[in-house]
Amino acid sequence: MNIILTTTHLPFNSISDKPQKFPKFYTPCSCPAFQVQCCSSSGSELTLTTGTVGKDDSLTGGAYDFSKATTSLTRKLLSSPKKVTLVRHGLSTWNDEKRVQGSSNLSILTETGIMQAEKCKKALVDIRFDQCFSSPISRAKTTAEILWSEREEPVIFLDSLKEAHLFHLEGMKNVEAMQRYPKDHTAWREDPSNFNVNGVYPLRQVWDAASVAWKQILFTPGENFLVVTHKSILRALICTALGLGPERFRAFDVNNGGITVFKFNVEGEAMLQSLNMTAHMYTDHTYIY
Repeated sequence: MNIILTTTHLPFNSISDKPQKFPKFYTPCSCPAFQVQCCSSSGSELTLTTGTVGKDDSLTGGAYDFSKATTSLTRKLLSSPKKVTLVRHGLSTWNDEKRVQGSSNLSILTETGIMQAEKCKKALVDIRFDQCFSSPISRAKTTAEILWSEREEPVIFLDSLKEAHLFHLEGMKNVEAMQRYPKDHTAWREDPSNFNVNGVYPLRQVWDAASVAWKQILFTPGENFLVVTHKSILRALICTALGLGPERFRAFDVNNGGITVFKFNVEGEAMLQSLNMTAHMYTDHTYIY
């Protein structure tokens, strides 16, 4: 017997009394809707049955336990289970100009980027965070300050959350970088884990930084944290949490203002709860998790 399970799920705040509009390619729902197709064959006969499972049925969408699903990031017990929300900074000037950003501090949020940060703030208004961590680089720093405004605790800036350093490529438009440094630009785009400058591998450094950042975050007192940073380090944070190496760098994409959520048990093992949520960019959507 072959079973095909498909699901359509968009986090939807059924408690809100605000009208919520969705892009035409979304189907709003208050819980996952599962479509189960079971097919069995005997000789030349084929039988196909289809059904749906929603909130009133016996299946639950939550994982009972995820012990040993991933490798501990801390190798020491945490004081309590943790939840970490990762946010990519809003659209920056160099994003808009299609320049290689890297660790440069010269790229700042555009008006669109500021609006995206405000949308993130509204989307997370019902979540109580104990602490906010951010990269100190301008575009992430400004995003974090918008998200964290009106909260009492100061933002904690971590150098381990800085973006990858891309040497001579930084600041160049992608077209220019391809013309002037075709080998380096192609390596960064097509084989980033092996891209190096004089024997220095930026992505390997980012993987090391991500491991350090996770420890700094998870050993902080509290249970619910907000983290604002950049695309490459976000990919590294996601991959290291799931036990994936630098060669899987481009297995995940994260949009400007995209929200990713991880849960950690006391052993420091991670479970990915949500990846690159962006419903709040198109609607007045708020998250509850």
